Amino acid sequence: MKKILLALFFASNLFAAAIETGGAKSEFNPIAVTMFAIFVIATLGITYYSNKKSQSASSFYTAGGNITGMQNGTAIAGDFMSAASFLGITALVFTNGFDGLIYSIGFLVGWPIVLFLIAEKFRNLGKFTFADITAYRLDVKPIRIISAISGLCVIVFYLIAQMVGAGQLIQVLFGLPYTVAVIIVGILMICYVVFGGMHATTWVQIIKAIMLLLGTTFMALMILYLTKFDLSYYFSQAIQNHPKGASIMLPGTFLPDTVSAVSLGLALMFGTAGLPHILMRFFTVKDAKEARKSVFYATGLIGYFYILTFIIGFGAIALLMGNPEYTNADGSFNGATNMVAVILAKAIGGDYFLGFISAVAFATILAVVAGLAISGAGAISHDLFVNVCKNGVCDPKLEMRVTKIATVGLGILAIILGIVFENQNVAFTVGLAFAIAASVNFPILLLSIYWSGLTTKGAFWGGLIGLVTVMSLVILSPSVWVKSFGFAEAIFPYDHPAIFSMPLTFVLVYLISKFDNSARAKIDREGFKAQDFRAQSGVGISEAVAH
Repeated sequence: MKKILLALFFASNLFAAAIETGGAKSEFNPIAVTMFAIFVIATLGITYYSNKKSQSASSFYTAGGNITGMQNGTAIAGDFMSAASFLGITALVFTNGFDGLIYSIGFLVGWPIVLFLIAEKFRNLGKFTFADITAYRLDVKPIRIISAISGLCVIVFYLIAQMVGAGQLIQVLFGLPYTVAVIIVGILMICYVVFGGMHATTWVQIIKAIMLLLGTTFMALMILYLTKFDLSYYFSQAIQNHPKGASIMLPGTFLPDTVSAVSLGLALMFGTAGLPHILMRFFTVKDAKEARKSVFYATGLIGYFYILTFIIGFGAIALLMGNPEYTNADGSFNGATNMVAVILAKAIGGDYFLGFISAVAFATILAVVAGLAISGAGAISHDLFVNVCKNGVCDPKLEMRVTKIATVGLGILAIILGIVFENQNVAFTVGLAFAIAASVNFPILLLSIYWSGLTTKGAFWGGLIGLVTVMSLVILSPSVWVKSFGFAEAIFPYDHPAIFSMPLTFVLVYLISKFDNSARAKIDREGFKAQDFRAQSGVGISEAVAH
């Protein structure tokens, strides 16, 4: 408890000092800061309570498997509804109209894939991380290495997006310098995970999900009320106000070519099924039935949320672009596009609702980075340290110590990267995380569960080449090669590489496995029958978790 209070004291003093020194940069919002402080104090209280329940590896990584399906589904929704979803999708709809919904649809369509193909088998086969599944019948060391590397790549890029979003949000709303805002988020993330583990992280995510859904529901209802609950009036007002006119109701304004649209859609759909911090949540429930319930509740809540972002995005066009207070002389929006949801909150609910939405947006970031940190720490300690360095034999106390050191290290790394990539496009880094998950994690995971012919060589070399390919294509794309490096023309013409890299990984894994005649390959293939029985029946799961 003393450590938690000390961290809170340090963060609060840093916060107060920053307000004094950085207030000139933006308007200080005392209501937003008060609501933010209430959330932080409440969640740190949960962390203190959870600390008693997070002494073993099982309780730290998976909350002992004692989370119910409804609780876990709400936590998954809280983990998945990130700042990119709330602020980013609203901004995309506000800027591009109908075409901005590709992120909402892509994210949502991924969940039936998780429900029908992965959730049940995943829970029956795994223990702490998604590498447990891929390494179930394959050679442990190479498979855990490639799974941990690809998983950490996803987590790092996702963390960058969240930290940059946090810094920009707090810089605008709380009067804090960007660097100080990022440091505070990093400190709080470390506190939640190190002292509370998965139990604290779960309840932080549940509270955040409820707050976010309540806030966005109120926003949507107020928008519909102010537009007379008349959808015809609602859309005609948006078309009239937007500089692009009626084209905002048609596809093609955001992604003008088919390849980019399909590639981004594939990344969002199948990347969802390969996000390590989301997949890890299936181990927090007691059995496959509760895992299915988790996905059912998560899909419903996330789907409802994305309907709200659609209403809020078009509502912002209808209410803000038609208001001289928020537009320039040429009719363009005079504020930060990524902050349109927050600006709309003030327009329809005043300072108190602005404060609430600001606190919710910040809570959104804290909940997501906590989930990312615990997943990354699991990959480092459980996959790499215990199963690769220690050959699966390790003192539980040492594993917990390494896990907490890894969490602190990830927190420091997140702070550094958040500061370094201050000007990086948040949507781009999120898209890159999903592209890696879809191109590497998803193919290996799916084939390891469903294909008896998969071998260690196929999974390792196919996954490694797939990872190198997706990273290379991103570097050679217009977003990096031209916009970041300053070259005149990109070598790879598309920003979204999943349509090329994901099929390549599938093909390589298949071909390398097919032509693998090694002694290890024979063991890999023969192990599928026992794995498939366990995946479908769940027999042996309680013993594995207890071990």
